[in-house]
Amino acid sequence: MDDALQQLTALVARLQGPGPRSARRVVLHLMKNRETVLQPLLAALGRVEGALSDCSICGNLDTVDPCRICTDPKRDPGLLCVVADVADLWALERGRLFAGRYHVLGGALSALDGVGPDDLSIGALKARVADGVTEVVLAMNATLEGQTTAHFVAEALEGTGARVTQLAHAAAVGGGVDYRDDGILAQALRLRRPV
Repeated sequence: MDDALQQLTALVARLQGPGPRSARRVVLHLMKNRETVLQPLLAALGRVEGALSDCSICGNLDTVDPCRICTDPKRDPGLLCVVADVADLWALERGRLFAGRYHVLGGALSALDGVGPDDLSIGALKARVADGVTEVVLAMNATLEGQTTAHFVAEALEGTGARVTQLAHAAAVGGGVDYRDDGILAQALRLRRPV
């Protein structure tokens, strides 16, 4: 394998999910299917790379700012789902499970990783809630960090007048929101409970 293919394989292996062997298979597939897979992939990456931005309202990634979710008039502006990461937002959107809008915190509280309250967009969340939000749904991972973050956010929103709920744990125990299928996420939203 030449240096360019080795570098491509190393970069693919750095993506979340594939390891070195899977990365080699992906690169081989791309090389064998240059016209039908590689060239369209490169073109799509080029289009996205030039236009990608963080939504100034919710923190989602999109090619427009504000993002399409924040500007969608069919969304309920009184319903706000708080997620740790964009991957969690996309998991909920994959099945069009949530009819409101979102707020991406930008991570979860973690003393070991050096992530504290000032590293998350909690101030912006409080400002959004004060602007007419009636319910805040905390869609945090069922991990120690996720639940610590949910507790902290719930306390920060006390006195805002918004009802604060959380995804049902029975449907989400054991990991991240973005790893759950649409049926489990839909049930977790339906069975959400007050914090």
